[in-house]
Amino acid sequence: MAGNTFGSKFTVTTFGESHGTALGVVIDGVPAGIKIDADQIQSALDRRRPGVTTDGKVNSAVTARKESDKAEILSGVFNGYSTGTPISIIIRNENQHSSDYNELAVKMRPGHADYTYLEKYGYRDYRGGGRSSGRETCARVAAGDVARQVLQSFIPGLKITAYTLRAAGVQCQSIDLSQIEQNSMRAPDNKTAELMIQRVQEYRENGNSIGGIIECQVENLPAGIGEPVFDKLDAVLAHAMLSIGAIKGIEFGKGFDVVDMTGAENNDDMRIENGKVVFDTNNAGGILGGMSNGNTIVFRLAVKAVPSIYTEQRTIEAKINPDIPNNPAEITFENTTLKIKGRHDICLCPRIVPVVEAMSYISLCDLFLTNR
Repeated sequence: MAGNTFGSKFTVTTFGESHGTALGVVIDGVPAGIKIDADQIQSALDRRRPGVTTDGKVNSAVTARKESDKAEILSGVFNGYSTGTPISIIIRNENQHSSDYNELAVKMRPGHADYTYLEKYGYRDYRGGGRSSGRETCARVAAGDVARQVLQSFIPGLKITAYTLRAAGVQCQSIDLSQIEQNSMRAPDNKTAELMIQRVQEYRENGNSIGGIIECQVENLPAGIGEPVFDKLDAVLAHAMLSIGAIKGIEFGKGFDVVDMTGAENNDDMRIENGKVVFDTNNAGGILGGMSNGNTIVFRLAVKAVPSIYTEQRTIEAKINPDIPNNPAEITFENTTLKIKGRHDICLCPRIVPVVEAMSYISLCDLFLTNR
């Protein structure tokens, strides 16, 4: 399987499956002598953990699967500082219920990668989705915090903040970043979050799921980060975000609204204020010509509904022996139905928030180190 590595100068390679022994990541390209705080990596992983909110309460939006997600740094860090060699981190799986997935050895879950994995490889780990599971993102979050620590050693004021802007058909009416960790939806509007939670619970009771929109802001990034042609900052960020399983779309600044705006309306007027370049607006989302312009980078992500739902669905069943590899050309299918069991998220938005931040830090770290 190819495509497990992201980046060119700062590279992140993840490995592992949802119900395997462990997941992990190898991070290469970290300069020597960078202070690496293992507790901060753990704090980042704790934000992604399923089952509970930041105040310890059960979160109705997410899966009941509870994992400690303890990060074990195996290499690349000595006495709290990077050595310049690859940093490897593993996170062990502890709470697998693999028997929930026995039926899925041959039945393809609608909306999941089961069918495409089987067609491509002829053999797959069907337990919890295997490599295609959202659990893979815990490795990204660990790498993302390493990237954050590297970047902030060079750009101390850099800050990336993602949040749930919309979920279950409910849109935030105000943006107060201080409220994000005060509610289980990670919304910047506590009042709207209450309605989101109520709607999500209704979907849970009906055996269904729902999606939403995540917005992300990158503050205090200097102008000039990004390459002007194929490795544009927005292109790299889009690559990173669309590699997250549930993300189906991305827009920067005014996004698709620009189709109805004139040039005069869309252009961000510039001026010098106190010796610095400032912009009157931010329709470009902080990126011009594929490079940061010093303004806040703003982008939004479309998050699809979780495909694992508890209502009966029409699907196909593979006529294979699931315990041995098969030639994809020899696999045949027949119609069947499926009612999924197990523990699954209802709305992914609150859990994807730290993944979006992590992939943003990884993307920026790679581009920053390219020109260092």
